[in-house]
Amino acid sequence: MTDFDTRRLAFGDALRRLRLAAGLSGKQLAELAGWTPSKVSRVETAKQSVSDADVVAYCRLTGAADDAAAELRQELREIRIEAASWKRQLRTGNRARQEYGKQLEDGAERIRLFEIALVPGLVQTAEYARHVFEVVADLHQSSRDIAESVEQRMARQGVLFSGRTSVEILCSEAALRHPIAPPQVMVGQLDRLLALAGMSTMRLAIVPLDAQLPVVPLHGFVIIDDLVLVETVNTEMTIADPDDLTRFHRLFDGLLSAALEGAEARALLQRLIAHYAAADQP
Repeated sequence: MTDFDTRRLAFGDALRRLRLAAGLSGKQLAELAGWTPSKVSRVETAKQSVSDADVVAYCRLTGAADDAAAELRQELREIRIEAASWKRQLRTGNRARQEYGKQLEDGAERIRLFEIALVPGLVQTAEYARHVFEVVADLHQSSRDIAESVEQRMARQGVLFSGRTSVEILCSEAALRHPIAPPQVMVGQLDRLLALAGMSTMRLAIVPLDAQLPVVPLHGFVIIDDLVLVETVNTEMTIADPDDLTRFHRLFDGLLSAALEGAEARALLQRLIAHYAAADQP
């Protein structure tokens, strides 16, 4: 366990102690806050990310002193800054980041993911993911734990089939046209998307290159419940401000309104599969 993991566990335990001091069970706190009982358990055991609003709710419902509330909110800000550091995340390779992603996603009620430059991680094939991790390792000069990273990325995809989490995957056609991997790998990747497009437990949509967009996407992002993650070259921003969260949902909805789904999305995927299949011919 890393120092960072220990710090997150200690933070969850501090919230648990607030609840116990107020004489509240996890179920009682959940009812007062309008949460599911499982959320309280996940927050207190560091199995789910904690928002500033969550901390405010804990402090208000347990009657915590103002200075204690301020200290907890500051600690949360510092934890998020530490969590967002690519330098920290990639120090020992990509596996740790994949494990962190799984921790966030496993406890989520809703995931909305948009990618502009590559196939979203939650729907990548193992071979496509391997090429992505090789590129990332080269860029950041990080440990080449490729096999372990791929294994963890595949483990994350269980959320697509659980039925407990609402998952919306949105990507640009450009993300599918960038040949991150050799043609035969791209064929396999797009064929996987074709199969997933018909699933009832998730929503898959593609923004075509010729679509007139009502909003301008400058980067990819993922919304996990009340948290937004935005990756840049050297860091990962964690955004929890309610106004910003609303803005990202509005951006996602705007892009979704211009996207192809169902039969139209499958037709586009079939055309791209044919394109890469032809490129793979000698």
